[in-house]
Amino acid sequence: MRIVIVGAGEVGKHLSKMLSSEGQNIVLMDSDPKKLSELSHSVEVMTLEGNPRLIDDLERARVKGADLFVAVTPDEATNILSCALAKKIGALHTLARINNPDYLAAEYVDIFGEMGVDRMIYPEELAAREIASTTLNPWARQYVELFNGALTLVGIKVRQGAPILDRPLSELGGEQGHKFYHVVAIKRDLETIIPTGSTRIKHNDLVFFTCTTGHLQELRILTGKPNPLVRKMVIMGASRVATQTIRKLPESLRICLIERDKEKCMRLSEILPSNVEIYHGDGRDPELLDEVGLDDAEVFVALTENSETNILACLAAMRFGVYKTIAKEENIDYIPLAYRLDIGTLINKKILAIGHIYRILLGMETGSVISLSLVNNAEVAEFVVKRGSKIDQQRMSQLRLPGNMTFGGMVRNGVPQMIDGDTVFEPYDHIVIFYHNIPIGELQALFH
Repeated sequence: MRIVIVGAGEVGKHLSKMLSSEGQNIVLMDSDPKKLSELSHSVEVMTLEGNPRLIDDLERARVKGADLFVAVTPDEATNILSCALAKKIGALHTLARINNPDYLAAEYVDIFGEMGVDRMIYPEELAAREIASTTLNPWARQYVELFNGALTLVGIKVRQGAPILDRPLSELGGEQGHKFYHVVAIKRDLETIIPTGSTRIKHNDLVFFTCTTGHLQELRILTGKPNPLVRKMVIMGASRVATQTIRKLPESLRICLIERDKEKCMRLSEILPSNVEIYHGDGRDPELLDEVGLDDAEVFVALTENSETNILACLAAMRFGVYKTIAKEENIDYIPLAYRLDIGTLINKKILAIGHIYRILLGMETGSVISLSLVNNAEVAEFVVKRGSKIDQQRMSQLRLPGNMTFGGMVRNGVPQMIDGDTVFEPYDHIVIFYHNIPIGELQALFH
């Protein structure tokens, strides 16, 4: 596929790397030659200095006939206008990064669609969704619903004393009587592992499971995690992510919002629901934290624009006895280091945006990929079995699969289930696959 990406910031840069590694034909445009020069040495893409609001520059980028045009500059207006121009020139599909959540409403979607903007992505919305789901499931580091909630992807930090530790996964699966979960990936320090039956879970592993939704509490017990009732949470930083998160949480939850900007505090006090208490001050001030009652909170979320401040604030909150901490970390390259500090859940809007865009691309390319998200360094893809494909009517145990992949589960006729060696695949089975360092083309070949 031929893809034109406008904006050589972190989203554009990492998206270019991901897509070029899959063998896609990428053109990356930016008005800053320095950004392009730095990128051209590390990524196999065609770079082009230009203004995406000018038709001549878009034509030089060979936008006409491009399968996908993605505008992810920091400027919303530039993204919308360049998508409209690209569509007029002849791009087949367009996607714009936006900064205004109101534009996701149906009436705006229709208007922008008529202008030529096929899809819009608001990274703050993706981050808020992630924070809300992990807040309501505080025992999980990551909580993602698959197939509209039929299956759940759960990331859990497993510690000493958990029943699942230091035993072969094949032994654990055999002892259950019915298989309700599958270990799909393990993050061990900086290493990502796609496990086999002989793999053993170790203390401090971050383990990713797929699980049928009705058995989540059994999985929680198996991993030795308590499940505190979340009555109160403290949010530091009244960012757009914070306000979007608050809208997704039940009003029965008491929320304390700390913000340094007094004018912003006054403005938000008029629009936020009554369950939100707003405190003006620095969230790192011990006296303010005592006033807020941080030691009574089950969840602490740090959402300031300074990543270092967020990490340090979460470390401080852990000393107050807060069960769940969530930090926004904006520098993608620092995320592995931040995970080693054992903060809890890390939120990066750019990674979420990249995964969302990649999901759209794969669905366009194959027609069979439903969604995709990133789990540290492992990828998660959902496929539909087509009649007559290589996997149709094949038994799982007979498939010759690469070592760095595993089938996490499936939904058949609306019923979620795990996959074992005796599973025979049928048309219209919805399957979730986890893989690492494997070209997506190898997976797609199974379903063609």
